[in-house]
Amino acid sequence: MNYNDGQYRVKAEKELSEVQYQMNEDAIDRMRKRPKNWANIMMAAANILVFLLVELTGSSEDTSHMITWGAAYTPLISDGQFYRLFTCMFLHFGFEHLFNNMLLLIFIGDYLERYVGKLRYLAVYLIGGLGGSVASYIFNVETGQAVVSAGASGAVFAVIGGMLYIVIRNKGRLEDISLQRLMLMVALSIYFGFASGGVDNAAHIGGLVCGMIICILVYRKRATHK
Repeated sequence: MNYNDGQYRVKAEKELSEVQYQMNEDAIDRMRKRPKNWANIMMAAANILVFLLVELTGSSEDTSHMITWGAAYTPLISDGQFYRLFTCMFLHFGFEHLFNNMLLLIFIGDYLERYVGKLRYLAVYLIGGLGGSVASYIFNVETGQAVVSAGASGAVFAVIGGMLYIVIRNKGRLEDISLQRLMLMVALSIYFGFASGGVDNAAHIGGLVCGMIICILVYRKRATHK
């Protein structure tokens, strides 16, 4: 990475942090005034619970331990352990990894659940996240990489993809979310992923696309504030 690449990466990180911070601030104000959505909270709680169990039995930063708990590992999936495409969605490498994903999920997921309902939200999160895992696996097979991967980012990006479609359907604005702000967050997140090492960009993009497709199929404008 040359000097200019480093500058662009730092700038992208700063802009992404500012966008996420403003969205989180808006969401905090909104969530104080309205009841929380249990499906979104349940998914965040499941990730936190699994993280605690992993830490109590070893370390979430121990690759072998994470494989034991169900992290995605290309050779094992190719041998038929397809359940790893699902279990890896609830595992995280360290507290920072967990914190970043859950912070984004809690705020963006709250919007999605209110506008599509609990069951449709769960469909976007679980099926979209699984789609991200499948995209990651296919990419690793095609490129001949045998990597260990884990994280809810595919599911989180599926939620973001769903919200992106819903905001588009609502003429570019939904409450305090604008299409420009959401697209900027997506663009910066993907750019930061490509500019950094150890980021599963295939899972991010796969989850984003799957989330949009699912919401195209299930979202109806009348299904609001459930």
